[in-house]
Amino acid sequence: MLHFPSATGGHPQMVARAERAVGLHSWAITAQQNYLNYPTDEVLLGAEESRLKLELKRWPLLARIWRDYDIVHFNSGQTLMPQRVLRTERYAARWLALYQAYVRLVELRDLPLLKRLGKGIAVTFQGDDARQGEFCRAHFPIHAVDEVEPGYYSAESDAHKRYRIAQIARYADRIYALNPDLLHVLPTRAEFLPYASVDLTAWQPVVDPGNVVPVVLHAPSHRGVKGTRFVLDAVRRLEAEGVSFKFVLVEGLANAEARQIYAKADLLIDQLLIGWYGGLALELMALGKPVICYLREADLRFTPAAMRAELPILNATPESLYAVLKTWLTVRRGDLPEVGRRSRAYAEHWHDPRRIASRLKRDYEAILETQRVESQIRTGQN
Repeated sequence: MLHFPSATGGHPQMVARAERAVGLHSWAITAQQNYLNYPTDEVLLGAEESRLKLELKRWPLLARIWRDYDIVHFNSGQTLMPQRVLRTERYAARWLALYQAYVRLVELRDLPLLKRLGKGIAVTFQGDDARQGEFCRAHFPIHAVDEVEPGYYSAESDAHKRYRIAQIARYADRIYALNPDLLHVLPTRAEFLPYASVDLTAWQPVVDPGNVVPVVLHAPSHRGVKGTRFVLDAVRRLEAEGVSFKFVLVEGLANAEARQIYAKADLLIDQLLIGWYGGLALELMALGKPVICYLREADLRFTPAAMRAELPILNATPESLYAVLKTWLTVRRGDLPEVGRRSRAYAEHWHDPRRIASRLKRDYEAILETQRVESQIRTGQN
C-alpha cells in the first residue's frame, strides 16, 4: 500500500501508520513538506530542491510502484502525475507555458497505466480539490466562495475539477471524501470517510488548562475559507462589551509548535463557511476541547446517522457566532468541560485511526479479490 502525494492535515500519513498496525505493508510518501511539517514516512523533494527535480523524481517512483505495491491510495484528489496550474495572478511565472505543455502530456495518464499494470487505485478528496464555486453559489446560502481572493474559485478551476473527477471516476476502484459537502459533486459511489489524522494515544485530553479567564482559539489555514473576518468581528463586539475571555489567533506555525498553544485553550472556533469541521477541530476534540463550527444541515445526510446523533460540535453561522460565543463564555461557561468530555469520546469513537484503517483494509482486500476474479475470467476466455 502506498499513500501519495500530499500531507494535507496529516491524514494520509496517519492512515498509513494505522494500516501498518492492522497488518498492512503501508507507506506514506509526501511529494513536498509544507510549514505544518506533519510527520511522514518519506519526503520525495527536499526543501532546497527545485520543482524540476520533483518532476524528475516522479518517474522512478512510478517504477517503484510497479515493483513494490499492489494498491496506490492517492489523496487530495491528486495522482502521481502533476496537474495543470490555472492561469491566475497567484500562479503567474515565466515557466508557466512550458510547464503547462508538459502537464498536458502527462496529467492523469498514470491512472490507465496503473490499471494496466494491475494496481488497485483509491482516491481521497479532502476539500478544495473537489469543491466548486459555481455549485456552492447555486446550492448553499452560506459558503466561502465570496470570501477568498479572485481566482481561488473560478469557472476555469470548476471545469478543471469536474474533468479530473470524471477521469478519476473512470479508473479508481474506491473514491472517498473527508468532507461531506464534496459528495454533492463526486460520483454517487463515492463514500464519506472520517478524518484519521490524529493519534489518539499521543493526543491526550487537557480538560482544565488552569486559565483564569476562558481562552478562545482560532487557527485558520486560510482566513477567507475559514471565515476569519466573522470570528474577528464577533471577538471585537464581545471585547467591547467587557465579556471576560482571551482570544488567541494562531497562524503560520508547525503543527508540533501549535499543539502547545492548543493545549492551553478552553474553546476552539474552527470554520464558519464550509459546513463541516476540519482536522484542526479533531485535534482540539482529542484534547478534550469544545469546538464551535458551522455544520450545514443539507450535507449531514452523507454521514452515518449514529455519528450525527453524537456530534458534540456547537453549531454557529457567521450571523449567529456572536450570540453563540457569548452564551458559552457567560451563562454556559460552566458546561464547557462536559462538552469537552463528549468531544473526546466522539473523537475516540468516530476518528480512531485503527478503526478507519480496518475499514480501508477490507476495501483493499475487496479490490484485490475483484482483480483476481477478473484475471481468472480473462485467462479462461483466452
